[in-house]
Amino acid sequence: MVENDDVTIEQTLVLIKPDGLVKSLTGNIIDKLSESELVIVGAKVVSVDRELAETHYRDLKGQKFFDELIEYIMGTYHTKRVLAMVYEGENAIKRVRHITGDTNPESANPTSLRGKYGRITTSGVFENVVHASSCPEDAKREIQLWFKPHELTKVIYDTREEEVTKRETVWK
Repeated sequence: MVENDDVTIEQTLVLIKPDGLVKSLTGNIIDKLSESELVIVGAKVVSVDRELAETHYRDLKGQKFFDELIEYIMGTYHTKRVLAMVYEGENAIKRVRHITGDTNPESANPTSLRGKYGRITTSGVFENVVHASSCPEDAKREIQLWFKPHELTKVIYDTREEEVTKRETVWK
């Protein structure tokens, strides 16, 4: 987070969850987010494994809905893909959260993304289409979990150079 007098420049993570992708809402969601006038500084499609899902939702471990939440974000019910994006700009977190709406689709403003496209299934799973970081600390943790520094066009968090040797799949 960068602060200049009254202006707070932030980055925030936005995930279009599997139900948003399977319902072909990607364009609608990005279009609505564009009203924020924030800049996308990173985007990628991710297949979410259990480790990533559990690390992302670590603060909810112990809740009765935790296992269903993990299965949901991993795509067990819909598609095994998530579109992860990082938006940046003045008060990005607050602006994105206003557009996404309340976590519970039934109590979300009907014109918000979750109010418009979300639902609660008969089994009680919240299909709320998107995730948006809730505060600067969560945004930093989540962005660093979902993205490497080189995957963003601009990084506002501290980085370091490190030599990494690992086996990796490359194009033939």
